Amino acid sequence: MVIVMAPGASSDTIDSIVDLVASVGGEAYVTRGVSRTIIGLVGDVQRFESLDLHALPGVADVLRISTPYKLVSRENTAQRSVVRVAGVPIGGDHMTLIAGPCAVETPEQTLEAALMARRAGASLLRGGAYKPRTSPYAFQGLGETGLKILADVRDETGLPIVTEVVDAADVELVASYADMLQIGTRNMQNFALLQAAGEAGKPVLLKRGMSATIEEWLMAAEYIAQRGNLDIVLCERGIRTFEKSTRNTLDISAVPVAQQLSHLPVIVDPSHSGGKRDLVLPLSRAAIAVGADGIIVDVHPAPETALCDGPQALTAADLDELAHLVNTLPPLVGRTLTPVPSAAPAGV
Repeated sequence: MVIVMAPGASSDTIDSIVDLVASVGGEAYVTRGVSRTIIGLVGDVQRFESLDLHALPGVADVLRISTPYKLVSRENTAQRSVVRVAGVPIGGDHMTLIAGPCAVETPEQTLEAALMARRAGASLLRGGAYKPRTSPYAFQGLGETGLKILADVRDETGLPIVTEVVDAADVELVASYADMLQIGTRNMQNFALLQAAGEAGKPVLLKRGMSATIEEWLMAAEYIAQRGNLDIVLCERGIRTFEKSTRNTLDISAVPVAQQLSHLPVIVDPSHSGGKRDLVLPLSRAAIAVGADGIIVDVHPAPETALCDGPQALTAADLDELAHLVNTLPPLVGRTLTPVPSAAPAGV
């Protein structure tokens, strides 16, 4: 059950409802959005109905939602959401390009990759300071040093940062640098991490687990939303199947399905799904054509020396084609490319 508060409902009014729900043995989770505040209820529905919630001061509506993911469901919010990352929109009429190095290696490499991404039309910079890898012997990232490099590059290019957090204990640190927290495929069902990210006060990019159903993916988003954060972007990054010709299998149908079931924006990662440079652009076309709210791609100035996922990183030559793609294809499906932030120094 979900309570939708009227615009302008005071904190005292909301707190009184939370206390009332607790008095009958329930739990209430408050989510404050840009345009409205909602309260998700957990407990005995019959006891909640005995409270006559509709009649309480400040209550605009009370909804009984049949799906298990109450807060991220289209039943709760019919209009699809737009998530803003340091002012950059994802969703709505926009198609947003997120690009950058899979892993932060050096200040020079990260800055060059960011400038490449910006010239291609990227409005957000992705880069990994913490790298959860299949092998414990693979490069694991630079940690806080990498976060500092990303912050410096943001200052120089004007591109807000999207970066991964892998441990609940690191959420506060990563959030102090990042504009958006990324939860990777291997952590999609790390529930303590999801809850900590939900409490961090930053938008969250949630990648689909490599073997997760769409319902499991949305339930993971619900963990974040339940902690008061509905600024969530879903990312389809390919799932594990029997096919070995690609790194993963891009489930392109997941985009419209997730958009039908949830009000959250849905983007696609063609780099990690295909795993090969020559597949990234075709998969990007497919993602835009099917209505994805954005794409997130790997960029590297010298992929042959990359410490992580070099074979799938786009080069300068590839980015010329990507720039043409993201400027010409979105209008055909009723979208426009999200503008590149204007805060970069002159000449960038």
